[in-house]
Amino acid sequence: MKIVMFYHSLYSDWNHGNAHFLRGIVKELTKREHEVEVYEAENNWSLTNLVKDYGIEKMEELKLHYPSLKPLFYSSEEKLNYAAILKDADVVIVHEWNSPELVARIGAQKKQYGFKLLFHDTHHRSVSDEDSMQKYDLGNYDGALVFGEVLRQIYEDKKWTDKVWTWHEAADADFFKPNREEKKEGDLVWIGNWGDGERTEELMEFLIEPVKELGIKAKVYGVRYPEEAKKILRESGIEYGGWLPNYRVPEVFSKYKVTVHVPRRPYVEMLPGIPTIRPFEALSCGIPLVCSPWNDSENLFTQGRDYLMAKDGNTMGYRIAEILKSSQLAQSLSDYGRETIIEKHTCAHRVNELEEILTQIN
Repeated sequence: MKIVMFYHSLYSDWNHGNAHFLRGIVKELTKREHEVEVYEAENNWSLTNLVKDYGIEKMEELKLHYPSLKPLFYSSEEKLNYAAILKDADVVIVHEWNSPELVARIGAQKKQYGFKLLFHDTHHRSVSDEDSMQKYDLGNYDGALVFGEVLRQIYEDKKWTDKVWTWHEAADADFFKPNREEKKEGDLVWIGNWGDGERTEELMEFLIEPVKELGIKAKVYGVRYPEEAKKILRESGIEYGGWLPNYRVPEVFSKYKVTVHVPRRPYVEMLPGIPTIRPFEALSCGIPLVCSPWNDSENLFTQGRDYLMAKDGNTMGYRIAEILKSSQLAQSLSDYGRETIIEKHTCAHRVNELEEILTQIN
């Protein structure tokens, strides 16, 4: 099949956590000998910020890790030659980070060229910014792929499109794999952005205070940290590493003994059951994981076996200390977490699901 995808960015994961999953899906589709074309705007927000802060060299580094990824850049939506791009396509997938105008323009081409057309939603805007979602015209789309069952129900209730399929994110398990023999540089590492106020209190309770209380060696990576946040980290004895390229996540995880997952508030309160990409990455890399409270309503993982849960900050400190003291517990979490990813949550699993979904579209 010829599959054409319009995504925010494959090259940049600066404040763009979906890049891991999108890269993995494109790799897997290409491995199966589908013809894949991925289009992204050359001035997209994520890539622009990456180049501004870290230089064009980071794009060259990515090519070394993902040689099969070759996105096609365009300068403006208005100048895209939609007919040339879409006329031979069998399947077209449009990610929700694109503008409503682009979504509508591609939808308008469907009747003429007859490709299967899907919208792909991997964000919490359906509950946190419904007005922006209402601007998307999905009338010509065959349906939507959404990254959680609760989101599928929202789409159906609001009648945004006729068909909706739950299509969870997953790990590129060939790339994100364990190396627990690596010499450790510290005890705990956390990879994530500050969160625009969506989890400030949670980060204080479940990350910063436990680390401070335990007096362990910890490091935090991410972007969009205000000066006040950096000051809090310094005062708590936590090193701040800035932006971490997603392709370096396995390497960094291998150098620490434990990590934590602190989901943003909209996912916990309004979209329960959606873990985001971070637990998939951690479990795939085999690093022991402790989570602040979230409801795994779809039973993606097994609490107590794949990861530990902490109901509050005090429990988080206890769980972290428990893992640091017990090599047996750490190894068990590492082994079971990786096993669950391999059994159920790789990008290959998701491509299998996508191919099955496409058979359901007339």
